[in-house]
Amino acid sequence: MALPKRKHSKSRRDKRRSANSKLYASNLSICSNCKKSVQPHRVCPFCGYYKGKPVVTIKVKEKKR
Repeated sequence: MALPKRKHSKSRRDKRRSANSKLYASNLSICSNCKKSVQPHRVCPFCGYYKGKPVVTIKVKEKKR
C-alpha cells in the first residue's frame, strides 16, 4: 500500500476540503400573476397562484393600531 512521502500542511489539507463547500444562489422565476420573483415549481407566497391559476387563498394580515 502506498504511503505519503511527506506530511501535507494544514493549509493544503484545508484548501482541498474547502473546494466542495460553496454556496450557490437559488434560481428564481417570475410569477405570472403578480410579477414577483418566486422559486420555480412552487406556489407564489404573495398571491397564491401557480401556472396562472389560483391555488391557495392568501389571508391579509391586519395592522395593529
